[in-house]
Amino acid sequence: MKKFLFIVLRFSFLPFIFRFFVQRKKVTILLFHNPTVNAFDKSLTYLKQKYNIISLENYIQYLKGNKPNKLPNNAMIITFDDGHIANYDLLPIIIKHKVPLTIFLCAGIVNSNRHFWFKHKVNGISTSFLKTISNKERKDLLKENSFDEDAEFQDAQALQKNQIMEMIPFVNMQSHTIFHPILPKCNSKESMIEILESKRLLESEYAISIDTLSYPNGDYSNRDIENAMKAGYKCGITVDYGFNDTNTDIFRLKRISVNDTENISELIVKSSGVWGFIKSRNGKKQSYGFQEIPVNG
Repeated sequence: MKKFLFIVLRFSFLPFIFRFFVQRKKVTILLFHNPTVNAFDKSLTYLKQKYNIISLENYIQYLKGNKPNKLPNNAMIITFDDGHIANYDLLPIIIKHKVPLTIFLCAGIVNSNRHFWFKHKVNGISTSFLKTISNKERKDLLKENSFDEDAEFQDAQALQKNQIMEMIPFVNMQSHTIFHPILPKCNSKESMIEILESKRLLESEYAISIDTLSYPNGDYSNRDIENAMKAGYKCGITVDYGFNDTNTDIFRLKRISVNDTENISELIVKSSGVWGFIKSRNGKKQSYGFQEIPVNG
């Protein structure tokens, strides 16, 4: 049924209307996680036809008043969250299409056999629920269900150092914290450690400059923005629905998820922002994003 809906929306002219009247003078940031090689190849083939793909670094410089003085119409930035190990298989596609992209790495999970906590099943408890409780409660529940974020498993779920080093000439690597906690559910100390130490670890291990933070799950608070600024970041990426321009807060850049789809109709509808507009009521109804937390939380 959903596939049929994407076909209907694709040929409804709404994606064209959004591209021409909404995205044309804006910057669209797309979010991928772990697409297949075939899906990403098809995605880039389409996106290059309809958008001008620019680098995140280029846009940051633009927002800070440095060159370039003008961005192209229908500018688009491609990002990945987490640093899944299969992202390495996309390197030939990235080189083939010659497009800039950014991968946000979980510094404590890459180059190890540690696993992403949100991939671990907890009996009777959904991942969605785990995202709503305090960081301590979440980690305690996971430990009761045989998962510790420091534990090493037999297989790796995240990119390894040799893979990251091979990708660095073609991919901008940035920070997605250490272990992907829900930052507003952390206390002040936990939040600062996750934000500051992920930057330090990545810069030390890979000899790269880390200046951008992607908030895990798209959840953030004013405290977390302040921690990012104190840690020396220049930019913060959310998953708030919408598009970006010269007035967008550089620590609250908006982003659209395309769900790693192999369905070209779904990609067309989602990359245009049509789907997010409908689903989130133009950003007014989404289950993640900015959260108020106590001053001393």
